[in-house]
Amino acid sequence: MEYGLIFLILAVAFGLFMAWGVGANDVANAMATSVGSKAVTIKQAIIIAAIFEFAGAFLAGGEVTSTIRKGMVDTALLADTPELLVYGMLASLLSAGIWLFIATRFGWPVSTTHSIVGAIVGFAAVGIGIGAVKWEKIGEIAMSWIISPLVAGVIAYALFISVQRLILNTDNPFKNARRYVPFYIFLVGFIVALVTIFKGFKHIGLDLSIGEGYAVALLCGLAVTWVGWLRIRKIKLDPEADRDFHFANVEKIFAVLMMVTACAMAFAHGSNDVANAIGPVAAVVSIVESGGMVNQQSALPIWILLIGAIGIVIGLVTYGHKVIATVGTEITDLTPSRGFCATLAAAATVVLASGTGMPISTTQTLVGAVLGVGMARGIAALNLVVIRKIFMSWIITLPVGACLSIIFFFILKALFS
Repeated sequence: MEYGLIFLILAVAFGLFMAWGVGANDVANAMATSVGSKAVTIKQAIIIAAIFEFAGAFLAGGEVTSTIRKGMVDTALLADTPELLVYGMLASLLSAGIWLFIATRFGWPVSTTHSIVGAIVGFAAVGIGIGAVKWEKIGEIAMSWIISPLVAGVIAYALFISVQRLILNTDNPFKNARRYVPFYIFLVGFIVALVTIFKGFKHIGLDLSIGEGYAVALLCGLAVTWVGWLRIRKIKLDPEADRDFHFANVEKIFAVLMMVTACAMAFAHGSNDVANAIGPVAAVVSIVESGGMVNQQSALPIWILLIGAIGIVIGLVTYGHKVIATVGTEITDLTPSRGFCATLAAAATVVLASGTGMPISTTQTLVGAVLGVGMARGIAALNLVVIRKIFMSWIITLPVGACLSIIFFFILKALFS
């Protein structure tokens, strides 16, 4: 291709910018419940997220990437004009990155998935033609945006009810917390290990059978439980602490669990949302390297996953604190036990979606889970003003992403044609 090198440089630069936006806005969601419930400090959250977001993006990020890269636009229509797809993918990255920057500046937790999907649909419908958009695939993605917060909300509600019945509403909550929390820790370790093994290890060439996969996941779950149990054993009952807040000692035990679920959520998020930044990059690289072949089947290069993972971590470290404050403290009052239920429900939903290749919105999933926990305590526990503001920012994300993308598409087309 004539401007191949320039396209590659632009794809990497815009991809990094978009990944930065994912880190600044979306990763903040992943960590918000842990910070809001005071189970971890902002500094600890950033360290946890940096490690586990990177691991999730790098090990398990390839499945969703293929949907963003090839699933939404009918590339067969572009066989003779591959440069249009290149302009479109570059425009999509730039428009989604700019919108994420604006939203993060105001502390709005918007959906990076909405941003990139809206941008791709915008350029394809206007720049190529309505028929170029695979509307049935877009329909599936849009359905997942409704289903995922509902699923997360239901799981979070059920988890919190189980915590109330087994621990909080019993005669000896502290003793029961020490007894049951290790089982919850096992659940977290097992679920995340299972998905990593079956989805992530394919990228690095490790293909385990189903039996072997379950055995390794079981061992991982047990190992995490053992470490958690050692931490819980060190927590002694302090009668003074319970004077101001009846469950202060119980929440200390849940704080250990919250550390584990924070790691799980960061991993799950990295695996699902890295695709938003690197899917379009992968599409551009594939077209340029094949000399303009649009439908070329190509493996996802490892270095592209690395760009996404690095950009996400930088975004979180430099600008993530604004959205952490909104989701962690302003929707509903979170304690470690409530935060755990929200985070595990969201992580489980994201992990299921990653496994099926469906790019869901982590933001909506997590907000759905936080709402589920709030609902378990009654509608009065929710801050409806903040929730309304969040919902509004979700609604405008799609059209804003689409409009910006169309503008940048025609600018790039004018520059390079």
